[in-house]
Amino acid sequence: MSIEKIVEQALQDGYLTPAMEAEVARICDTASELSIEEYMALDRLMGSLLTGEVVAVPRKQFINVMEELVLTEAIARVAEIEASSNQVLDVGDIAAYALNRLPPLYATTEEGATYQRQKAKEELQEIIAQQVREAITRNIAQPEIDPSRQLLGKGSKTDVVKQVSSLLQAYAPTIEPKPEKRSGSNQS
Repeated sequence: MSIEKIVEQALQDGYLTPAMEAEVARICDTASELSIEEYMALDRLMGSLLTGEVVAVPRKQFINVMEELVLTEAIARVAEIEASSNQVLDVGDIAAYALNRLPPLYATTEEGATYQRQKAKEELQEIIAQQVREAITRNIAQPEIDPSRQLLGKGSKTDVVKQVSSLLQAYAPTIEPKPEKRSGSNQS
Protein backbone atom coordinates (compact mmCIF):
# COMPACT_ATOMS: atom_id res chain seq x y z
CA MET A 1 0.00 0.00 0.00
CA SER A 2 1.31 3.49 -0.82
CA ILE A 3 1.73 6.34 1.65
CA GLU A 4 -0.99 8.26 -0.17
CA LYS A 5 -3.47 5.36 0.18
CA ILE A 6 -2.59 4.86 3.85
CA VAL A 7 -3.18 8.57 4.52
CA GLU A 8 -6.48 8.49 2.59
CA GLN A 9 -7.58 5.48 4.65
CA ALA A 10 -6.53 7.12 7.93
CA LEU A 11 -8.40 10.32 7.01
CA GLN A 12 -11.48 8.33 6.02
CA ASP A 13 -11.43 6.14 9.15
CA GLY A 14 -10.19 8.74 11.61
CA TYR A 15 -7.59 6.27 12.91
CA LEU A 16 -3.95 5.49 12.15
CA THR A 17 -3.43 1.88 13.20
CA PRO A 18 -0.08 0.36 14.19
CA ALA A 19 -0.16 -1.66 10.97
CA MET A 20 -0.58 1.55 8.95
CA GLU A 21 2.24 3.21 10.89
CA ALA A 22 4.48 0.21 10.28
CA GLU A 23 3.80 0.32 6.54
CA VAL A 24 4.59 4.06 6.37
CA ALA A 25 7.82 3.36 8.27
CA ARG A 26 8.73 0.53 5.92
CA ILE A 27 8.17 2.74 2.87
CA CYS A 28 10.19 5.59 4.38
CA ASP A 29 13.00 3.23 5.37
CA THR A 30 13.26 1.48 2.00
CA ALA A 31 12.74 4.43 -0.35
CA SER A 32 15.87 6.20 -1.46
CA GLU A 33 13.82 9.35 -1.89
CA LEU A 34 10.17 10.18 -1.30
CA SER A 35 8.12 11.88 -4.01
CA ILE A 36 6.48 15.28 -3.58
CA GLU A 37 3.11 13.49 -3.38
CA GLU A 38 4.40 11.27 -0.56
CA TYR A 39 5.72 14.29 1.36
CA MET A 40 2.40 16.08 0.84
CA ALA A 41 0.51 13.00 2.08
CA LEU A 42 2.73 12.79 5.17
CA ASP A 43 2.14 16.51 5.76
CA ARG A 44 -1.64 15.96 5.55
CA LEU A 45 -1.34 13.08 8.01
CA MET A 46 0.67 15.14 10.48
CA GLY A 47 -1.82 18.01 10.21
CA SER A 48 -4.73 15.66 10.88
CA LEU A 49 -2.95 14.12 13.85
CA LEU A 50 -2.38 17.62 15.25
CA THR A 51 -6.02 18.63 14.84
CA GLY A 52 -7.32 15.32 16.19
CA GLU A 53 -9.03 14.48 12.90
CA VAL A 54 -6.93 11.29 12.94
CA VAL A 55 -6.00 9.47 16.14
CA ALA A 56 -2.89 7.29 16.25
CA VAL A 57 -3.57 4.00 17.94
CA PRO A 58 -0.51 3.61 20.22
CA ARG A 59 2.15 1.01 19.55
CA LYS A 60 3.19 -1.40 22.27
CA GLN A 61 5.96 -3.94 22.81
CA PHE A 62 3.25 -6.54 22.48
CA ILE A 63 0.01 -6.46 20.59
CA ASN A 64 -3.35 -8.08 20.86
CA VAL A 65 -3.97 -9.02 17.24
CA MET A 66 -7.66 -9.35 18.09
CA GLU A 67 -7.78 -5.57 18.69
CA GLU A 68 -6.47 -4.95 15.19
CA LEU A 69 -8.93 -7.42 13.63
CA VAL A 70 -11.93 -6.08 15.57
CA LEU A 71 -11.00 -2.46 14.89
CA THR A 72 -10.65 -3.19 11.16
CA GLU A 73 -14.04 -4.94 11.09
CA ALA A 74 -15.72 -2.23 13.18
CA ILE A 75 -14.34 0.62 11.04
CA ALA A 76 -15.49 -1.12 7.85
CA ARG A 77 -19.02 -1.77 9.16
CA VAL A 78 -19.38 1.70 10.71
CA ALA A 79 -18.19 3.33 7.47
CA GLU A 80 -20.87 1.39 5.54
CA ILE A 81 -23.61 2.45 7.95
CA GLU A 82 -22.54 6.09 8.17
CA ALA A 83 -22.24 6.31 4.37
CA SER A 84 -25.79 5.06 3.84
CA SER A 85 -27.53 6.86 6.72
CA ASN A 86 -27.29 9.90 8.96
CA GLN A 87 -26.33 7.61 11.87
CA VAL A 88 -23.11 8.45 13.75
CA LEU A 89 -21.57 5.53 15.62
CA ASP A 90 -18.77 5.34 18.18
CA VAL A 91 -16.07 3.00 16.83
CA GLY A 92 -14.37 2.85 20.24
CA ASP A 93 -17.51 1.72 22.04
CA ILE A 94 -18.23 -0.84 19.32
CA ALA A 95 -14.70 -2.26 19.37
CA ALA A 96 -14.60 -2.40 23.19
CA TYR A 97 -17.95 -4.23 23.34
CA ALA A 98 -16.83 -6.81 20.76
CA LEU A 99 -13.37 -7.25 22.31
CA ASN A 100 -14.91 -7.99 25.71
CA ARG A 101 -16.63 -10.97 24.12
CA LEU A 102 -13.68 -12.34 22.11
CA PRO A 103 -10.48 -14.14 23.12
CA PRO A 104 -7.25 -12.11 23.11
CA LEU A 105 -4.54 -13.06 20.61
CA TYR A 106 -1.30 -11.58 21.94
CA ALA A 107 2.01 -11.52 20.10
CA THR A 108 5.42 -9.99 20.78
CA THR A 109 6.98 -10.52 17.33
CA GLU A 110 5.89 -9.89 13.75
CA GLU A 111 6.00 -13.65 13.14
CA GLY A 112 3.77 -14.26 16.14
CA ALA A 113 1.35 -11.56 15.00
CA THR A 114 1.24 -13.04 11.49
CA TYR A 115 0.49 -16.46 12.97
CA GLN A 116 -2.27 -15.04 15.21
CA ARG A 117 -3.83 -13.10 12.29
CA GLN A 118 -3.89 -16.20 10.10
CA LYS A 119 -5.32 -18.33 12.92
CA ALA A 120 -8.03 -15.73 13.60
CA LYS A 121 -8.96 -15.41 9.93
CA GLU A 122 -9.31 -19.20 9.62
CA GLU A 123 -11.05 -19.90 12.92
CA LEU A 124 -12.59 -16.70 14.29
CA GLN A 125 -13.52 -14.36 11.42
CA GLU A 126 -17.24 -15.13 11.56
CA ILE A 127 -17.31 -14.79 15.36
CA ILE A 128 -15.49 -11.44 15.09
CA ALA A 129 -18.01 -10.19 12.51
CA GLN A 130 -20.91 -11.42 14.66
CA GLN A 131 -19.64 -9.64 17.78
CA VAL A 132 -19.09 -6.41 15.84
CA ARG A 133 -22.65 -6.65 14.45
CA GLU A 134 -24.00 -7.13 17.98
CA ALA A 135 -21.94 -4.20 19.22
CA ILE A 136 -23.29 -1.98 16.44
CA THR A 137 -26.86 -3.04 17.23
CA ARG A 138 -26.34 -2.13 20.91
CA ASN A 139 -24.64 1.15 19.99
CA ILE A 140 -27.57 2.14 17.77
CA ALA A 141 -30.15 1.09 20.38
CA GLN A 142 -28.61 2.79 23.41
CA PRO A 143 -29.94 6.16 24.50
CA GLU A 144 -27.88 9.33 24.25
CA ILE A 145 -24.60 8.93 26.12
CA ASP A 146 -23.84 11.18 29.09
CA PRO A 147 -21.84 14.08 27.59
CA SER A 148 -19.89 14.58 30.82
CA ARG A 149 -18.15 11.21 30.62
CA GLN A 150 -14.36 11.35 30.30
CA LEU A 151 -13.24 9.49 27.17
CA LEU A 152 -9.94 7.63 27.15
CA GLY A 153 -7.29 9.00 24.82
CA LYS A 154 -8.80 12.46 24.56
CA GLY A 155 -5.74 14.30 25.79
CA SER A 156 -4.63 17.86 25.56
CA LYS A 157 -3.02 19.57 22.57
CA THR A 158 0.32 18.81 24.23
CA ASP A 159 -0.44 15.07 24.01
CA VAL A 160 -1.20 15.42 20.29
CA VAL A 161 2.04 17.32 19.70
CA LYS A 162 3.94 14.57 21.54
CA GLN A 163 2.22 11.97 19.33
CA VAL A 164 3.21 13.82 16.15
CA SER A 165 6.74 14.41 17.38
CA SER A 166 7.10 10.75 18.23
CA LEU A 167 5.82 9.72 14.80
CA LEU A 168 8.18 12.10 13.05
CA GLN A 169 11.17 10.89 15.05
CA ALA A 170 10.31 7.27 14.39
CA TYR A 171 9.48 7.52 10.69
CA ALA A 172 11.36 10.45 9.29
CA PRO A 173 14.61 10.83 11.22
CA THR A 174 16.65 11.83 8.17
CA ILE A 175 14.22 14.14 6.37
CA GLU A 176 15.60 17.30 7.90
CA PRO A 177 19.32 17.02 8.67
CA LYS A 178 20.67 18.72 11.75
CA PRO A 179 22.76 21.85 11.11
CA GLU A 180 26.49 21.26 10.96
CA LYS A 181 28.61 22.71 13.70
CA ARG A 182 31.24 25.17 12.57
CA SER A 183 34.70 24.40 13.70
CA GLY A 184 37.55 26.63 14.67
CA SER A 185 37.47 30.10 13.22
CA ASN A 186 34.73 32.67 13.12
CA GLN A 187 33.81 33.63 9.55
CA SER A 188 32.50 37.17 9.00
